[in-house]
Amino acid sequence: MSYLIYIIIFLFGLAIGSFINALIYRLYNQKPIVGRVRSECPHCGHILAWYDLIPILSFIMLIGRCRYCQKKISWQYPVVELTTGFLFVIIFFNTLNQFSPPAGGFNFSAFAEASADWQFSIILIRDWLIIFTLLFIFVYDLKYLLVEDIVVIPAAIFSLIVNIIIGGTIWKLLLAGGAAALFFLLQYLITKGKGIGLGDTRIGLFMGFALGWPNIIVAIFFAYSIGLIVGLFLLLTRRRKIGAQVPLGPFLAMGTFIALFWGDLIIKWYLDRLYL
Repeated sequence: MSYLIYIIIFLFGLAIGSFINALIYRLYNQKPIVGRVRSECPHCGHILAWYDLIPILSFIMLIGRCRYCQKKISWQYPVVELTTGFLFVIIFFNTLNQFSPPAGGFNFSAFAEASADWQFSIILIRDWLIIFTLLFIFVYDLKYLLVEDIVVIPAAIFSLIVNIIIGGTIWKLLLAGGAAALFFLLQYLITKGKGIGLGDTRIGLFMGFALGWPNIIVAIFFAYSIGLIVGLFLLLTRRRKIGAQVPLGPFLAMGTFIALFWGDLIIKWYLDRLYL
């Protein structure tokens, strides 16, 4: 029974992952996001019933095909749902350990103790929102080579406000957001838009406000390191030609994820060796 809360959070994460998929589809196809809008098959346009929209379960029961036109359902849907579910659980576990490390595994007394601290809830919601935004950026930019300000800008503002509320240093947050946005803007201007897109400057703003200074440096370092490795692999395997456009958003999302979880440890490790 002690792990019931993890199951509930995992199911909640699956539902949020399903919403991310719907948001990606509706924004790109310029369909309403809120209101009485029914989900439909992207191939035949048939309105989907509620039992066609159960995260993971519907995909398995339908054997990965639309019930009405039998066209294949993209693997994006179950992958995003499962990833969101697992990451939400990991974030909950990590946040709980920050406030009330449970001895011998999870227990409700530790959860109740942590929940009594208002910062626990607000940090948990902040990190869930950051993961939501990172997953959206990863998939949307990978598929369409676009960045949607309607998601990124509100997430940046929310992250800034929450970090200030929980005691973050304002000038460090503004420095991180401004420096990251300027860094990408300069690249955009120097390459005349051929190296990166202007939308990456808004992602940089979000990254800086979410991570603060100096963790933003960790995020950018790993984003470009992973991007370089992947880019070389694509060139060597001839899956991309020199000059072909590769989305930066997925690498920025991965770099931010690394900095969010391990940024402080990486900086401490580096400084310890720097001053040996």
